[in-house]
Amino acid sequence: MSEQNFDLVVLGGGSGGYAAALRAVQLGLTVGLIEKGKLGGTCLHLGCIPTKALLHSAEVADVSRDAAKYGVKTQFEGIDMPAVNAFRKSIVASKFKGLQGLIKSRGITVIEGEGRLISPNTVQVGANTIVGKNIVLATGSYSRSLPGLAIGGRVMTSEHALELEFVPKKVAVLGGGVIGAEFASVWKSFGADVTIIEALPHLVPNEEESISKQLERAFRKRGIEYSLGIRFQSVTQHENGVVITLEDGTIIEAEILLVAVGRGPSTAGLGFEEVGVTMDRGFVLTDERLATNIPGVFAVGDIVPGLQLAHRGFQQGIFVAEEIAGLNPIVVNDLNIPKVTYCDPEIASVGYSEAKAAEKFGADQISTVEYNLGGNGKSSILGTSGSIKLVRVKDGPILGVHMIGARVGELIGEGQLVVNWEAYPEDIAPFLHAHPTQNEALGEAFLALAGKPLHA
Repeated sequence: MSEQNFDLVVLGGGSGGYAAALRAVQLGLTVGLIEKGKLGGTCLHLGCIPTKALLHSAEVADVSRDAAKYGVKTQFEGIDMPAVNAFRKSIVASKFKGLQGLIKSRGITVIEGEGRLISPNTVQVGANTIVGKNIVLATGSYSRSLPGLAIGGRVMTSEHALELEFVPKKVAVLGGGVIGAEFASVWKSFGADVTIIEALPHLVPNEEESISKQLERAFRKRGIEYSLGIRFQSVTQHENGVVITLEDGTIIEAEILLVAVGRGPSTAGLGFEEVGVTMDRGFVLTDERLATNIPGVFAVGDIVPGLQLAHRGFQQGIFVAEEIAGLNPIVVNDLNIPKVTYCDPEIASVGYSEAKAAEKFGADQISTVEYNLGGNGKSSILGTSGSIKLVRVKDGPILGVHMIGARVGELIGEGQLVVNWEAYPEDIAPFLHAHPTQNEALGEAFLALAGKPLHA
C-alpha cells in the first residue's frame, strides 16, 4: 500500500478530466490523473470521434451514389462494414496515441484503475491512496435506457451500434435527439430503412423549432421515417428482429432497436455521497464556478447538470484548473456554448431560441431574420438546402444563431463569438466573408438583421 500526493487529483481522464490536468500542469501544479479505462474517455473511444468517422463514411457513400450529377463516373457497390470500422478504429487509435504522448510529455502522473473518493482530499485506487490539495470529479456518463427496457441482444445502445459488422436492413431508433439523429443518418446513408421514435413533438427537440421542422422535412425527403409525440411502450425480440409497441398501439418491426434516450451520470458507487458531496439523481451539484459543497472538491463534464457535450467538459476542465490557480476565469453559461448535430443535414446553434428570447425579454422586444442557403453559391455547389436564423433584442445584441445545412457545424465558431461578445448586427455587418463560402450566408444574415439585406 502506497500514498501519492499532488496539488490536484483528477478522477476521470475524459475530455473534462484531461483538460483540467493539462491546464493545471501548465500553471505549475502537480497532477495525478486517475482513469480506469482509456485516456480520452467516451468522446474519443465511444462517442464524438468514432461516430463522426462513421458519418464521414456515410457522406462518402452518398456522394458516390450521386457522383454522376457532378460529372464524375463512379459506381457505388455497397458498404464494407469491416473496412468502415477499420477506418473508424484507425482514427481513434491515432488520436489516442497522440493524447497519451501529450499527457506523458507534460509530466502528468497517470494512475490506472478505478478510483473511489474516501475523504474530501483522498481517492482510493486499489491498495493505493492518492491525496490532493484539490480534487476534480470528472467521471463522465453512460448510455441510459428507459425504466424496464433491458439492453441486450437486438436492443442496443450507441456503444454496441458502433461495433456492428453489418448494415441492418431495417432499424428503429428510440430517441430523436442528437445521438438518434446521427445514427439514423448514418444507417440511411448505408442503405438501411430507418424509423425514429420520439415522444416529444419534434426531432432534436432542444433546438430552435423552425430548425427542427426543417430537419424533419429533410429526413422525410431522404426516406427516414419518424413517429413524433407518441411514447414507447414495449419491445419483444425474436430470432430475426424486434417488435416495438407504442402507447397508441402502433407496431414497428425492425432488425434492431437503438436506444438513444440520453446519457446518465457515472457516479454510482464512487463514494461521492458517502463523503458528503451534494447530489441530485446521480448528478453532482456545483455552484456556477463548478465547486461542490465540499471545499477543494470540484466537478466537471457530464456529471454536472446541464448540456452533456465534450467541449463543455473540456472548457470546464480548463476553468477549474485556472480557478484553483487563482486566475478567476470567466464563467461561460450553457446557453452560450455551441451545439452541433452531425447528421445530414447538420445542425449548429448557440444562444437563445426565438421562444426562449421572447420568454426572457418579451415577444415585442425580439426580432429575427432567416436567411435561406438557397441564395448561397457554395451551398448550391454542395447541393445543400437549409437556413441561418438569427435572434436579437430590438436595437440590441444578437442573442442566438441557429443553422441547418451541410457543414454548418464549421460556421458555429463565428456564431459563438457574436453571441458571447453581445455583438450588434450593425457593428458586424461591414465585416467581409470570403467568396464563395458558406460563411457568406452568416454575413448576409447579419446584413439583413442590420436592416440592409442584399441577397435576402
